[in-house]
Amino acid sequence: MSFKSPKLFTVASLLAFCGIASAYTITGTVSDDEGKALKGVSVNLLKEGKTATTDDKGKFTIHEDEDVGIKTAFRNSVGYISINNGILSYSQSSTSPVQVKIYNSLGNQVFKKTLQGSGTYDLSKGLEARGTYFAQVSVGNAKQNIKFTTDGNYSQTLGAQASNGALMKDAAQGEALRFTLDGFDTLTVPLGTLDTTLDVKLAKTIPPEPTFKFGYALGNKPTPSKGCGSNSKLQKVKSVENGDQFQIQVGSDSRKYFITLPKNYDNTKPHKVLFALHCYGSTGEDFVHHSADYDHPTPYYGQQVLDKNGDYIFVSLDAIGGLWNKGQSDHDFFAQTLTTLNENYCIDTSRVFITGFSYGAMFSYSLMQDMQTRVRAAATYAVADYNIWLPEGNNMKNLPIAWMNVHGVNDGRCDYNRAKNSALPRILKRNGKADANGDFTDASAEKPKEVSGKTGHVCYDFTTVDERFPVKWCCWPGDHQWTAHDTGNMGVGWNWEQTWVPEEVHKFFEQF
Repeated sequence: MSFKSPKLFTVASLLAFCGIASAYTITGTVSDDEGKALKGVSVNLLKEGKTATTDDKGKFTIHEDEDVGIKTAFRNSVGYISINNGILSYSQSSTSPVQVKIYNSLGNQVFKKTLQGSGTYDLSKGLEARGTYFAQVSVGNAKQNIKFTTDGNYSQTLGAQASNGALMKDAAQGEALRFTLDGFDTLTVPLGTLDTTLDVKLAKTIPPEPTFKFGYALGNKPTPSKGCGSNSKLQKVKSVENGDQFQIQVGSDSRKYFITLPKNYDNTKPHKVLFALHCYGSTGEDFVHHSADYDHPTPYYGQQVLDKNGDYIFVSLDAIGGLWNKGQSDHDFFAQTLTTLNENYCIDTSRVFITGFSYGAMFSYSLMQDMQTRVRAAATYAVADYNIWLPEGNNMKNLPIAWMNVHGVNDGRCDYNRAKNSALPRILKRNGKADANGDFTDASAEKPKEVSGKTGHVCYDFTTVDERFPVKWCCWPGDHQWTAHDTGNMGVGWNWEQTWVPEEVHKFFEQF
């Protein structure tokens, strides 16, 4: 059945349509977050029990024509309606008003009007945005659906297309489309009408983070500290170049430490933390700011300059008398300072790192075998496993720790071979791949590849360790120096400014 403009429908003819058919067409496109079309998405119209599947362009259609039976409730009503260029003309008895409802393309009702008597009405009235709309005009139970568009210039009349004799079928209460596809979150879209076009995006399903007997998954979500969302209550002792000095009481000792916050510090964003532990003959303040030399090319062992996005809070501790030889007291100093950070700043408690050279490496090596539940990884330069203190007996934690060591093969102060044959296997023994019970195995049988000759360097990543607790061994043909470079020992061609160490360490920490 077709009609030519002007489109004239008497109430009687509208009621006749009620006895012929009720139709709806739902179309749409489904894509992922990046706009790529998704094929094979199951689309389920819940109340109607109809389904469709998207094609290779992500498109789907659900359409139905159905008999609804003769309705005679208003067969004797009189009057007419006509629609021409978006203008509704109407005339009917006062007992049968014309109801006009306008829906947007999602089926949400945006306008409603009851018309009495006779007159005309511009269907664009009340619309505040350009787009495609559906007008449902009804007299009693007789309904006519008109699809029209507006370009936002509401002073113009709008073109209208009447449906080809089929009446719009109202959506049942609670009607919705459900979209499902393996690997994507299920999406349910409520519908106010069964004639609509949808552009849907599905989000990829993020699997739950795995849990382990000990430790975190690589790339785990940040774990915010108690201080997130509040301002620090710490009182600084003084400001220094590139940071602030603070003081804390540890037993009978007053200990000092330094904090450097990123310039864009945000107390709602969990920040990573790096502790820099100074070498013999230096102080904590030396690693906050210092004139450039082979021990201090940039603050915090070269890590601050690599923190381009302000993701880190940097901390430097000060040893009593320049030596980390206070045993439990030094460990308590570190633990209490970390707790103070947790309470006053927004930190990621699962990404606390430590680093140090020479005596600072010894202390780092000591801490990382005692603080595995609080420290994620350590990077040491010229480690030594003598002159260090560790808890004994039941207080010893037999847990893995991620570790990177940089060592000159000609180091005579912190002997390279002793580090390789004693310090390294002690860590590997705890870092082997976890077994079925979640317990870590012994990886100490694996040996590192080493540099040969007088130039270059070799960084070896152990393959038999658990991937969550990597071990990296870097050696170079140098002496007792943390700014390793590829031109060999100090002397001809020596240039500490060419050191590759900070960037390798930054990459090591960033993998977590």
